[in-house]
Amino acid sequence: MAGKLYLCATPIGNLEDITLRALRVLKEVDLIAAEDTRNSIKLLNHFEIKTPLTSYHEYNKIEKAYSLVEKMRDGQNVALITDAGTPAISDPGEDLVRICYEEGIEVTSLPGAAACVTALTLSGLPARRFSFEAFLPREKKERAAILDELRDDTRTLIVYEAPHHLISTLKDLQSALGERRISVCRELTKKYETVFRTTFSEAVSYYEQNGVRGECVIVIEGRDRAEIARRERESWKSMSVEEHMAYYTDGGMDRKEAMKQVARDRGVGKRDIYQQLCQRN
Repeated sequence: MAGKLYLCATPIGNLEDITLRALRVLKEVDLIAAEDTRNSIKLLNHFEIKTPLTSYHEYNKIEKAYSLVEKMRDGQNVALITDAGTPAISDPGEDLVRICYEEGIEVTSLPGAAACVTALTLSGLPARRFSFEAFLPREKKERAAILDELRDDTRTLIVYEAPHHLISTLKDLQSALGERRISVCRELTKKYETVFRTTFSEAVSYYEQNGVRGECVIVIEGRDRAEIARRERESWKSMSVEEHMAYYTDGGMDRKEAMKQVARDRGVGKRDIYQQLCQRN
């Protein structure tokens, strides 16, 4: 029988956050694939896990994935771990999972620590709906495109950032999204864990004066729906009623439905739109 791929979450800081199930599986599988074997060996040694270790990272993720698939076809069970947290979240493990499914290999995930969820629950911001962006692209054009897409997202937004890029990323986010409430979560689950509930401008000022240490998760409040609606109404009001009507009728909407939609867009009654059209005819 073919083996199985186990996605094993590992601690993001505090070693006590590994699950009993993950410890058992890491001891029982035939092979552990790790993003950085030098980092992972410390974890395995701490828990006295002697399972053989192999590297699986961004630069060998496709070739190595097929090599691991062959081992699983031969009946070996493989556990995948990342440097910290849950594999496949902002991690090359997603490619291994995809390839396993394509090749008919069974995959299971062992729940555990994830920095994005930990930060969200600590942030004090709405947690029912959220968007996870991991690390923003470093390339300027791609970064600008992503930020533009996020501008009107009403969900709470989660972004990862390294300490040496935090200030520039906060400035980029403020420029694209406007002033927002944020929580900057640092050193999660570790001794010096901090949650700084602030705004973009206050955070930039603070970190410029005090410096930044430790990996960070930025949790950002979503765009206010009422603000989006107000801005849209102002945008429509820059057009004449006739131009607004033409926008819909030229697209194939009948005049009656167009009148209803124009009224909704402008936040007025349909009768008001009808009267304005009559007065101008």
